[in-house]
This record gives sequence, structure tokens and C-alpha cells, in this order.
Amino acid sequence: MIRPIVHDPMFLMRVSVPATAEDRQAAIDLTDTLKAHIGSCVGLAANMIGINKRIIVFLAGNQPVLMLNPKIIFSSDRTYETEEGCLSLSGTRTVRRYERIEVEYEDINMKKHKNTYTGFTAQIIQHEIDHCNGVLI
Repeated sequence: MIRPIVHDPMFLMRVSVPATAEDRQAAIDLTDTLKAHIGSCVGLAANMIGINKRIIVFLAGNQPVLMLNPKIIFSSDRTYETEEGCLSLSGTRTVRRYERIEVEYEDINMKKHKNTYTGFTAQIIQHEIDHCNGVLI
């Protein structure tokens, strides 16, 4: 189900709680909502649709990638400065992002994974994990 985007900064600044197997529908709704916003959005965190859980989804090419309880376990020393926008906030802001990250997460079936990401994909993941941590750009 496509859900409305939350714009309330007080809600968005709350730290999300861990996702469980019972949050499967929330993960599906998050993915559906991202698909509905393709063209104006490359990633979403569950708090952006009113669900205070550690769930993110992002586009890798045109395919949505869903992560429950994502955690950055390694980041490169190299960083870069970039401009980011957010579907929940107006305008853009300057941020600093790591060039390469390693992320541990669970899929929708709660199976654990670990992958390395670089470039724009790493940037999207960092932005969405910031949302889970209550950090706004």
C-alpha cells in the first residue's frame, strides 16, 4: 500500500526502533511507496511513511533493495561533500558522505546479509540510515 510522506521534523528526528518479522507489511508498504515516487526519490526510510522502525529501501538501478535493521559496520577514510534533497524536507543541503561502506542488514525474511557499497548507492544508504537514527540533512 502506498502511504503518505511524513513532513513533521519532530517525528522524523525520533530514533527508529528495530524491525522484527512482524514488520513485513511495513516493509512492503515502504517499497510500494518508493515505487510510487520513482523519478523524484531514490530511497526511503520507514519513518518517512509514519512507521518508526529501522527499515530502508533504495533503488539500485531500477530495482528496489530493502534492508531491515541496516547498520554501517565499516566506512572508508575517504569522504566527499555533496548536495542532497529529501522527499520529507524542502530544498537541498550540503552533507559529507563516505565513499565506501559495509552494511549488515536483514532481508524481509529476517535473513542476515553483509554487503559493500560505493558511490551514489553508498550515499543513498547513508542518507536513509541517518533517517533511522533521527538525523535530518
